[in-house]
Amino acid sequence: MVNTEPNPVPEESALEVRLARCALDLQGAQRLRYRVFIEELGATGGPHVDPVLRLERDALDPHFDHLVLVDRRRDPETLDHVIGVYRLFPCERAQALGRFYCDSEYDLAPLRRLGRKLVELGRSCVEREYRRGPAMMLLWKGLAEYVLSRDIEILFGVASFHGADATRHAHALSYLHHFHLAPEAMRVRALPDHFHPMDQIPSDAIDVRAALAEVPPLIRAYLRLGGFVGEGAYIDQEFNTTDVCLIMDTSAMSDRYLDYYARKATRPASALNHPA
Repeated sequence: MVNTEPNPVPEESALEVRLARCALDLQGAQRLRYRVFIEELGATGGPHVDPVLRLERDALDPHFDHLVLVDRRRDPETLDHVIGVYRLFPCERAQALGRFYCDSEYDLAPLRRLGRKLVELGRSCVEREYRRGPAMMLLWKGLAEYVLSRDIEILFGVASFHGADATRHAHALSYLHHFHLAPEAMRVRALPDHFHPMDQIPSDAIDVRAALAEVPPLIRAYLRLGGFVGEGAYIDQEFNTTDVCLIMDTSAMSDRYLDYYARKATRPASALNHPA
């Protein structure tokens, strides 16, 4: 018998990474953020969250670039076509606005004093069913192209441990403080009202292997890039998280990894070079 059913589209070939280029892309990113942060992880979010339309959004969204990973097999009209997202805020735009998102959690004066080209990363998430596939690598490739095409020197942003009880993460936070604290010249510090010391356990009492296993995978990925953390964790009650500020200096990445990073990003000109 002849099989007349169409061949299914392989997952990776159905996925496209690009900057959001229309309202449906932005709302799709906000719908994904709602599903992950609000429904899956139990956050309440800020005052702009829309529980009726199921959109996690804030007042800064219109100022950001939104790097989206789209499954082209899904109808954009459903707002479920975006299955991965990164929110990106170049320093020129932040300067015009007068702030970064992270200014609400950390004192960013050390980074501003560097006088180098910055981009803030945030709101990164991937739909649950895609997390074991190529989705995260595709997002990283898109991020690499964005960074390299704009000569960005410093990447930074908050990354989270789930749960606002920082004592649950004492081992991992202490490991980050003792082994990955940013150099003083770029060492941002959590704001006093929500500051939680990270050095809860002495360095000689840390089981490095066990502590690293407790660090969320996204943070471990930044550490492999040569990333550092700022001083102190920030307790975010709205998102039910314990946040650390990650900082990556592209000039400090190992030559081996930077070469890999650049090669992964090298491909013909794409929508990433034309922000919406």
